Amino acid sequence: MKKLLLLFTVLSFFIVLTGCKDEPPSIRIKNERQNKANVQIQQTNSNTININDVAGGTTSGYQDVAEGGKTATAVIQSEQVSPSINFSTSNDNNYTIVILNEATPKLRVDVSSK
Repeated sequence: MKKLLLLFTVLSFFIVLTGCKDEPPSIRIKNERQNKANVQIQQTNSNTININDVAGGTTSGYQDVAEGGKTATAVIQSEQVSPSINFSTSNDNNYTIVILNEATPKLRVDVSSK
């Protein structure tokens, strides 16, 4: 009985330690258009992240960012319009900025848990 209680205590401690760890938010770009795009992400802490050369029909890898407000602007090759979107990020989430394949380029942000 003592061994079972000790095992339960150690297991509970391990679960609490691993369950309370926050992972920083991550961002990636999904380009649904045909032309290459460069995306600039301005953070509220004044840092700027650039995810460049995202080819048409591809998705970039994730990049960790700080929590908080963001403004994403896409510059699409051979396009006159540079769409922007404002959103906020929080720990333990992945964010995909989608460059939509519409007549006029638009951005959408999809969120999923890590």
